[in-house]
Amino acid sequence: MTSRQNGRRRTRGVAVLVASILLIIGLIAWIAVAHQNGAGSDFRGSGNGEEEVVEIPEGSNISALGPELQERGIVASNKAFQSAAAADPDSDNIQPGFYRLEGEMSAKSAVSALLDPNNKVTPLQVYGGATLMDIQVVGGQTRYGILTMIQDVTCGGNATHDCVDVERLQHVAAEADAASLGVPEWAREVVDGRKGDAKRLEGLIVPGEYIIDPGATAEQILTDLVTRSTKVYESTDIEARSEKVGLSPYELVVAASLVEREAPAGEFDKVARVILNRLDKPMRLEFDSTVNYGLEQVEVATTDEDRERVTPWNTYAMDGLPQTPIASPSVEAIDAMEHPAEGNWLFFVTVDKDGTTVFNDTFEQHQEDTRRAIDSGVLDSRR
Repeated sequence: MTSRQNGRRRTRGVAVLVASILLIIGLIAWIAVAHQNGAGSDFRGSGNGEEEVVEIPEGSNISALGPELQERGIVASNKAFQSAAAADPDSDNIQPGFYRLEGEMSAKSAVSALLDPNNKVTPLQVYGGATLMDIQVVGGQTRYGILTMIQDVTCGGNATHDCVDVERLQHVAAEADAASLGVPEWAREVVDGRKGDAKRLEGLIVPGEYIIDPGATAEQILTDLVTRSTKVYESTDIEARSEKVGLSPYELVVAASLVEREAPAGEFDKVARVILNRLDKPMRLEFDSTVNYGLEQVEVATTDEDRERVTPWNTYAMDGLPQTPIASPSVEAIDAMEHPAEGNWLFFVTVDKDGTTVFNDTFEQHQEDTRRAIDSGVLDSRR
């Protein structure tokens, strides 16, 4: 064998060795990447301190959230998040709603944060008889209004410059176009006519539980609440039912708000009948709740001076219904106005602290019952 042949053989051997080494390096790199992709890349720690609000919609689950978390940089990879969720037996208990997380969380930390009830945005709870604005009760108690309750949800209890606070909500409630807010067509004329007053939306948010996106704007939040409430009103066939009792749909909502504020449980339909009977007379309603709505401080027993005040709501000083609702009427109050009890009652009064309410036809009987209420302390004034 010549030296040239030996050289060629050595060259081929070196080439084969180099190719083999490169193949081995490539194989190792491929295995590493495959392993990493299988497990999913992951951040370390519980987050970078920057709040990120995420939503698990109704009908969805935690698994469907993974791609969004990766896209937004909350977790490093969907695969790591799915692995962490699968490893935690409690992850199936995570409910729909909005949650406060942070950017750059480890997958395990993200799952733990979703399981922590302190990170779930509290739903808005609107109770029957709630008002848009806060009410100061004589004696120091404050009944927080719907706008304050929305602020608590969106701001997490701490109002900051970038969260939806009461001031922003009031501005939208007072100035936004009624139609764009989802106000029902039968209420738009009144609402548009009271532009500049946030109370024009009173009664148009139905009591119930609402899941609110804390990252939404004031207009988006109010539009969502009013639009959903409009659907509730329409589901009661309010336009046809109101015509049967001789009211417009908006007037029926106004009257239902009086029922909500005046009637004890179980007596809604009777108070509805009193309202309709008085309107038919015609006879002033003279409800203390309508006096209180225009006052800075309220209590059950109103004063003679307060009852003489002329406001858009005081039914002692005006004929007919208030110009707007005075609270959020429940579906039960709406139903009571749509289906009032049969009776000739013109008066009613709660006569004891157990809530016993007496209905009658004559002013003389009503005076006797009112004296019983005074004697029992129900109508004591604290002013």
